[in-house]
Amino acid sequence: IPDGVTNIGNAAFQYCSSLSSITIPNTVTSIGESVFVYCSDLTNVAIGSSITTIGYQAFASTGLTSVTIPSNVTSIGQQAFINCSSLTSVTIPNTITSTGEGVFAFCTSLINVTIPNSLTSIGPDAFLNCTGLTTATIGNSVRSIGAWAFGFCISVANITISANVTNIGGFALSG
Repeated sequence: IPDGVTNIGNAAFQYCSSLSSITIPNTVTSIGESVFVYCSDLTNVAIGSSITTIGYQAFASTGLTSVTIPSNVTSIGQQAFINCSSLTSVTIPNTITSTGEGVFAFCTSLINVTIPNSLTSIGPDAFLNCTGLTTATIGNSVRSIGAWAFGFCISVANITISANVTNIGGFALSG
């Protein structure tokens, strides 16, 4: 994507199954809905530092193996990374204030996750069926863990829940 592009519109690269790598320049501030959904060979993405929002299903069902979300991002849309079954690591910055439902659901190779202190709630289905997840550390600002947030995370051996959590939704840790 060339420098100067500021927005990537909805479904811009949807079903580009041969796309394996992409660099999103620093001029882009927003990634729309379903931009890379079903780009099954997309294993590498460099997300520009000016991105503030990642849209609904932006990277769903891709072949990503790791992702670093830039520190300017404050919002990750619903199911943004759902079904990224090769995703083993994700870096979530301490600037994220909201995530959508099912944001990392069915990322079956994800091993550990740290929820930053900037988040006050973990949405429903956030890590649903992340069967490879072994460790989850939840930031001290989290007050609420949504229903099924860690449902069917059958490999979790260690989860740290802050004393500040006041609400744990139904089946949040069921599995």
